Amino acid sequence: MERPLILISNDDGVHARGLHHLIDIARNIGDVIAVAPDAPRSGQSAALTVNAPLRIVPHSETDGAKVFSVTGTPVDCVKLALHAITGRRPDLMLSGINHGSNAAVNNLYSGTMGAAMEACLAGIPSIGFSLLDHSPDADFDPLTPFIDSITRRVLEKGLPEGICLNVNFPKNCTPLGVKVLRAAEGHWTEEYADYTDPHGKPFYWLTGRFHNEEPDCPETDEYWLARQYGSIVPIRPGQTALDMIPAIDKIFC
Repeated sequence: MERPLILISNDDGVHARGLHHLIDIARNIGDVIAVAPDAPRSGQSAALTVNAPLRIVPHSETDGAKVFSVTGTPVDCVKLALHAITGRRPDLMLSGINHGSNAAVNNLYSGTMGAAMEACLAGIPSIGFSLLDHSPDADFDPLTPFIDSITRRVLEKGLPEGICLNVNFPKNCTPLGVKVLRAAEGHWTEEYADYTDPHGKPFYWLTGRFHNEEPDCPETDEYWLARQYGSIVPIRPGQTALDMIPAIDKIFC
């Protein structure tokens, strides 16, 4: 029987350790094709390249996995993979393992989740994996059995139509388990640092601090990540607020 085809991408770039750790896990489950940006593209969300040509560059195989880079965003990688690389429809799409958190509202900005949501929109069961550690040398080994188990279960049972998964893990520990939760409500403060260049002109550098508005709520991802559990949050790329249509309709009636 044909082995499952697993498409992998990320937003940290084709050389990121998290990507290659995910490849190592996935190649034991199915045939792997990895298509990742040629350089880090964090914070790209669902961005597309519209005013420049895109190029695909093949890389050396990694333990049997085919690896390519694309001169574009994570969403470009998924679209081009389906258009010109995979040859058949992937059975599963994995994104990551991201170096850094995509919990709470961060999934809105995330290129990791942008790639997963793009594949979800194409009807492919999709999972984004992240570790709450920005270090390029982050230790992904404790996550291996959890990622393996989640991947196999989704391959076996599938996901509801129009739903992908945002999976986050705490750093510097072996997770105590994994819980299915909702994203915590919160917002970013102190988002930019102000500087002046040698010519006296101001410039700004993205920084910021995440403020969790419900730190004591056990229904949320941030609560359990702080207690050494992994979190699984179902994400719906289709953003129409169906439950709000009657209320908005009243405004215009």
